Amino acid sequence: MHLSDAHDAHPRTPSTEQFARAAEVLGLLADRTRLALLHTLASGEADVTALTAVCGAARPAVSQHLAKLRLAGVVTSRKDGRRVVYALRDGHLARLVTEALSHADHELSGLPRHD
Repeated sequence: MHLSDAHDAHPRTPSTEQFARAAEVLGLLADRTRLALLHTLASGEADVTALTAVCGAARPAVSQHLAKLRLAGVVTSRKDGRRVVYALRDGHLARLVTEALSHADHELSGLPRHD
């Protein structure tokens, strides 16, 4: 079920399950390291070494965050030789991260709010 008018002529109230899943995903985003990882993965696949360099956390911490994101179904992983490569599961997550960071930018910079 889609909520936007672009997908459905008659928008419906989200189900209890939709609210629960959305809360779970937003809870995963409520961590600076995981948000940085997802922001990086929004640009394309990356392995733990690259993700560690970008987010500035220790490799074991990055691996633990990635495992949590993978188990929650937010990111996917695949083997590439000895490396494990991670990717965002879908574009909705990339847009959600972008919107959260855009909101933060407006709050921090004093840019006008959107209606």
